[in-house]
Amino acid sequence: MEVLDKNDLFEEEVIRIRRVTKVVKGGRNMRFSVSVVVGDRNGKVGLANGTSKEIPLAIKKASEKAKKNLITVPIVDGTIPYYVEGKYGAGRVVLRPASGGTGLIAGGAIRKVVELAGIKNILTKRLKSRNMLINARATIEGLRKLNTQEEIAGKRGLPEEELWQ
Repeated sequence: MEVLDKNDLFEEEVIRIRRVTKVVKGGRNMRFSVSVVVGDRNGKVGLANGTSKEIPLAIKKASEKAKKNLITVPIVDGTIPYYVEGKYGAGRVVLRPASGGTGLIAGGAIRKVVELAGIKNILTKRLKSRNMLINARATIEGLRKLNTQEEIAGKRGLPEEELWQ
């Protein structure tokens, strides 16, 4: 029986590849900066950057970092439990729960993040920033704010049954 590494369960998606240049005395140093989101489509998602002189190595570095920065997303009936806003820098992202059959109403980097988190139905809107990395980080911050029903009941000191009455 073959033992699977826990990192094999994650899918990765490249959000952005940029060529960055540092001007030094001897000329220009070219490198690549890659942003990657990883997730298991079952409530765990992470985001990170990697830099290297070659794109495949930068992608590998970014995915390794992202696997270390995983967050757990509470998913209820294929969507998030309640409305939340994510903020990161100038970026603002609105995440709203949606009923079954709605699908992913999201674009660009936000879609990649919520898809790899395992969310099936959600309504999103990006505000202020068009930067893909900033929007992805704002989405991660919004998903990080979400709590499960048990966590909310524990904070309020109530039994879980009384929480939603």
